Amino acid sequence: MGNVPQKSLGLLDATLLVAGSMIGSGIFIVSSIMMNDIGSPAWMLLLWILTGIITILAALSYGELAGMMPNAGGQYVYIQRAFGRLPSFLYGWTVFTVIQTGVIAAVAVAFAKYTAVFFPSLNDVILDISILKLTYGHVVAIGSVVILTYSNAQGLKNGKIIQFVFTSAKLFALFALIILGIYLGFKTNVFNLNMADAWRAFKTTSNEAGAISTTPLMGWALVGALGATIINSLFSADAWNNVTFIAGEIRDPKKNIPRSLFLGTLIVTIIYVLANVAYLMLLPNQDIMNAPSNRVGAAAAHVIFGEPGVLIMAGLIMISTFGCNNGLILAGSRLYHAMAKDGLFLKKANELNAHGIPSAALWIQCLWASILCLSGKYEDLLTYSTFASLLFYILTIAGIFRLRKTEPDTPRPYRAFGYPILPLLYIVITSSICLILLIYSPVNTLIGLFIVAIGVPVYFLTAKKQ
Repeated sequence: MGNVPQKSLGLLDATLLVAGSMIGSGIFIVSSIMMNDIGSPAWMLLLWILTGIITILAALSYGELAGMMPNAGGQYVYIQRAFGRLPSFLYGWTVFTVIQTGVIAAVAVAFAKYTAVFFPSLNDVILDISILKLTYGHVVAIGSVVILTYSNAQGLKNGKIIQFVFTSAKLFALFALIILGIYLGFKTNVFNLNMADAWRAFKTTSNEAGAISTTPLMGWALVGALGATIINSLFSADAWNNVTFIAGEIRDPKKNIPRSLFLGTLIVTIIYVLANVAYLMLLPNQDIMNAPSNRVGAAAAHVIFGEPGVLIMAGLIMISTFGCNNGLILAGSRLYHAMAKDGLFLKKANELNAHGIPSAALWIQCLWASILCLSGKYEDLLTYSTFASLLFYILTIAGIFRLRKTEPDTPRPYRAFGYPILPLLYIVITSSICLILLIYSPVNTLIGLFIVAIGVPVYFLTAKKQ
């Protein structure tokens, strides 16, 4: 069975894991998608701020559960304690089938996509049959997942070092992009022109002379567009909960996990909002909308550095996605290990190797994520993985209310900030977003629900075997 996992991660390590898992490729891409959906820089910026508020509210609420249950498996353990084995299994099932592995696949594909900026031959097709179109880029994406899986299987120290180096590098690079972008933006009138376009959008409903080039959204159409496109920024801010999966390897988890959740989400929220301010100060609205392949980060870097900016941004995104996937791969395996201990996952995933690492769980995750690299589009993986994730965030925070009633005397080293108002506010806002997504983006959201539902018969088959 191997050794017992060592508690070798401190507050800084945990905070870097939160931030590193959140910052992947989304911040460099999805603002262009969002601008195309809503056509207004003011609304886009507001959605990024709302995303940060939602994420911080959730992190503050999770702190109570993390303090009560500083166990490996995190959210899976919280749901089981509050609602029982079936809901917790459905969460673990969905994490394995699409939430964690789907995001790992999407981030790996983005890594390969930007590696192709340096090596265009990665876009060449190796195999093209009816059900599969394989490129060298797919091989690179899968190869990155395999390399990170192998590294993490050799011990927690390797994952810790990679996380520190890559997260520190991308935080430094992002701050440089923000500072240079805002500095140069002050020398132009681009931001004022963008906001003037946004103001005209409120005063006109047709393409009159002087108005913006798209018909502004009004009423329920605006509500639907805002609710549907916020999934993009929420995807970019997701995976902050991964630190709870590795509670068993964090020193003083009752204090350090709540602190790292708040600090990590706050840091990333500030970075994301400022990055979008930099985009709006450098690029006219139409340039953000029409950024090639939605690469708004590359378009901004081009304004700052000229032609070399494209290469600089590609390198930054490679660093960002590689570091992001290291955190996702490290954390996800701990959840499957916790499930296997309960008899709700493959038995092999319960074993630890000589380094105290659930290596079998790592390689099982690697296999499925690699398969997902070959299937579906980045945008599809984004939508139904994030929708499914939101459903379980709602359920988990609802667990705080339930446990306050069923276990009022259980020690709580940290209590949810603003309880019951702020946790309830999170549930209301996030439920509204999910409802809007079901109405305005039914296909991918129903796929997400279907994946969750498949877990019900799988659970009863598993329970029967037990």
